[in-house]
Amino acid sequence: MINRQQLAEELKLRKQIRKAIQIVKERKKAAAHVALQEEDELRNIIRRLINEAEVGDEVPEHSTGINFLKELLTKILPKLEKAYKRLTTSKEQRESFRAHVVKKIQDMLAPEKVLDQAAADGEPDIEPEPLQEIDIEIEDDDVSGADPFIDVDTVGGEEPAEDTVEDFGIEGLDLTGRNAAFKIMKEVESIIVDTYNELGDEKDKTEFYDYLITNIKMHFDNFESELQPSGLPEPTTPEYEQEKEASDMPGEESAPEEETIEI
Repeated sequence: MINRQQLAEELKLRKQIRKAIQIVKERKKAAAHVALQEEDELRNIIRRLINEAEVGDEVPEHSTGINFLKELLTKILPKLEKAYKRLTTSKEQRESFRAHVVKKIQDMLAPEKVLDQAAADGEPDIEPEPLQEIDIEIEDDDVSGADPFIDVDTVGGEEPAEDTVEDFGIEGLDLTGRNAAFKIMKEVESIIVDTYNELGDEKDKTEFYDYLITNIKMHFDNFESELQPSGLPEPTTPEYEQEKEASDMPGEESAPEEETIEI
């Protein structure tokens, strides 16, 4: 028969064994967490370096269009990033912001691309017809009381109305993201169009446009990954877990009355 003292000592020994096993497990888990966290941090550093290399201007590229694009990105990306990362209530807001920005860039450069294509195709030369003399008899009307001033602002009808946020929107997408995109594109629209129009070579313009859209989308991917948590559990230590376990226990365990002990 096992007396109560032996039973208590056996219980204490088994408790220590379980604690030792738990410590080993926690140490392995903590080491794995640290390794995963370091890997994630390293990945973020590499991604940041790649981004900086993409928008840096230290080494000129083979294409003037890409050089102009780099300079443009250094000016507009900080604004887009700040506006994008303010939208933290839902991912739908950020997806709407992204879609509206990309569509707006495509829309505002579309007329420029059409004009470039027309200039590249060339217009047929049309010989003007020779002027013919036409005798026109003009009556001498009394215009002494007429106002000779012509208001040119009223000639040709009304000026086109400015874009509104409602016209800017894409049906079905989040309105907060739409509004944020509308505001930021008002700030960067002119610099994008002006930079594009500085280019005179058709190949440069094509590369500028294609890589502009690509880079904007890729940078939005990076902004999103930086907003999302890594998914790794919080690093811990065996000492913390032991203290936490002890604080959660209501009191010392009392020795069981039964002789049979299960682990």
